[in-house]
Amino acid sequence: MDFSFLRKFLPGLIPLVIFIIADELWGTETGLYIAITSGLAELAFYYIRTRKIDRYILLDTLLLVVLGGISILLENEIFFKIKPAIIESILLIVIAFSLWGPKNLILTMSQRYVGEIRLTDGMEQVMKKNMKIMLAIITFHILLVLYSAEYMSDEAWAFISGGLFYIFFGLWFAGIWIFTRLKNRKYRNEEWLPVVNPEGKITGTAPRSICHDGKSKLLHPVVHLHIINKEGKIFLQKRSDSKDIQPGKWDTSVGGHIAPGETIEEALKREVREETGLTAFNAAFIKNYVWESEREKELVFSFICFSDEAPQVDMVEAVEGRFWSQAEIEQNLRKGIFTQNFENEYQIIKEKLVK
Repeated sequence: MDFSFLRKFLPGLIPLVIFIIADELWGTETGLYIAITSGLAELAFYYIRTRKIDRYILLDTLLLVVLGGISILLENEIFFKIKPAIIESILLIVIAFSLWGPKNLILTMSQRYVGEIRLTDGMEQVMKKNMKIMLAIITFHILLVLYSAEYMSDEAWAFISGGLFYIFFGLWFAGIWIFTRLKNRKYRNEEWLPVVNPEGKITGTAPRSICHDGKSKLLHPVVHLHIINKEGKIFLQKRSDSKDIQPGKWDTSVGGHIAPGETIEEALKREVREETGLTAFNAAFIKNYVWESEREKELVFSFICFSDEAPQVDMVEAVEGRFWSQAEIEQNLRKGIFTQNFENEYQIIKEKLVK
């Protein structure tokens, strides 16, 4: 989950921290003036650096002026003390609207800083779960701030309004980190795959079992190569019965995952060498597309090459391999003999062979 909106929100509490210190040293009114000055200075610094007005800092400073002014006029600092609760209430409304409203405002705010974000169903569920936890933490903190403002000492209010907020979220982030570390331990001996967006940009990594669990549908990149001989026959491999996806079916000449840190060309050469023993081949790119099955979602980079050299099948990955004529393939389509993705790509290959 992305917390860039929180990193933008927290600097707005700096004037409050400054007020707490100045209030102890010189009194409420002087502390308020110093806090407002610090807020304006922070706002000016951000504008000079980015040529933009930070809306979070601006909101916080304006609330500081309004509520601080009311506190001085009425000689009652309660209005100033509830300022953190008001700011957090605004954040609370944003989170609630993102959870149950027509648009995820938090995702939109995050995109302002990190660019376009596409979430799978699994990622969206995790984000909503974290937002609900955040909703509960902030609600509890708002109640504490309101109670401390009315019934507790200035020192207790200062701690609850400022430091305790950071402690709550620090504990939460630490919990997430520990949980993630413990969860990943069981995957440490497993193959990890890059996770990408539909344009092929890497957005993270995930264990193979998660990518293939039929739930996460994390998009991961693969390479396919179709080997054609001079007679126009297509080499296919029969998948081992031990394969976790589509076992025992005839499949593409070569197919495999792109490893983290590996280029498409490097993955293609490695997979061809491992699955067929071929080292000298000229592959032509056909197309890339997103393929989704019941078990997984792949970004496929498909290639074709013409070779009369007999591929040597890796008997760990497959049980046999041979060249198929187009007539044989046509007779056996949609009978459960071939993998679904091969049948899909075969229509593309036919056009290349006709040309």
